[in-house]
Amino acid sequence: MSEVIEASLRIFTKGGFRLRLPATSANLGAAFDAAAVALDFALELDVKSADAFSIQATGRNAEQCGRIEGNLILDTYTALLGREGRIAPPLALRMHNQIPLGMGCGSSAAGRLAAVAMAAYFGELPWSGERILAEACALEGHPDNAAACWMGGLVIAASEAGLPGSPMAVHAAQVKPPESWSALLAMPARPLATSHARAVLPEGYSRADAVANVQAAALLGLAFAQCRGDLLAPAMRDRMHQPYRAEICPLLAPLLPLAGRDGVLGVALSGAGPSVLLVIEGERPRQAVSAALGEAGFAVGQEVELLDAGFATSGASADWRRMRTG
Repeated sequence: MSEVIEASLRIFTKGGFRLRLPATSANLGAAFDAAAVALDFALELDVKSADAFSIQATGRNAEQCGRIEGNLILDTYTALLGREGRIAPPLALRMHNQIPLGMGCGSSAAGRLAAVAMAAYFGELPWSGERILAEACALEGHPDNAAACWMGGLVIAASEAGLPGSPMAVHAAQVKPPESWSALLAMPARPLATSHARAVLPEGYSRADAVANVQAAALLGLAFAQCRGDLLAPAMRDRMHQPYRAEICPLLAPLLPLAGRDGVLGVALSGAGPSVLLVIEGERPRQAVSAALGEAGFAVGQEVELLDAGFATSGASADWRRMRTG
């Protein structure tokens, strides 16, 4: 476990704590709303009690992250405590964000998990780590990103309605990605709202499409668990969301053909897009990716950012008990 991850959710002064929540890439092709993998860049927060709300933000999208009004973390924090009949204590946040907003890298899941953990701590709610995850998944509407962010590694997650007055029940299992695998993210200049990406999906699917995705999603979990890079290309083929999102995620079409060659093990939209995740092995893939994008008319470094990332094997929940007990 890295020192940075090990430090997540550890008390550093009375009345405050430090929180680190990794980025995530969900769906991974066929495992729509069911699987995600944690990445080694993160949202980092130092949070303390204060006389008034304030945010000092650095990193990606610092201006947007530093706004008090319309801030996802603060809005969720105050709304949760209001729901529980408690007044939200004002907080001072120091935030360093490495997760690009609106790029399919789990920024909303990380933000909501941060808000729920803050509400539990500063609102003195008797919530376990499992309850925090369940609350975040309920806010997200699906469990994949939040579960991978909380647990780390590759996570397969399912959810169902909880008991009356309780959040959804979340069932999740984790495996550690092979050490020789890493990620390469191709990110366009403009973000994409998840609501827009959801709106283009159909209301139903054929039996053939559903069966194909069930087969691929089952294969995906075993490919990661058994280090079977040769299985990732078929395991990440999707017939439920990528064909419909390709028009609004133009980097997908030129990169999909790379799956299974030149060191690229598998290719899929990262979450709802518009970024594309490539699971890679070795150093050759970046050249192949740059060439494929160039042939499609995309200028790497100007219109497209290529971001190298490792897989995070630990998540934000690692030191939750330490935070609760001090």
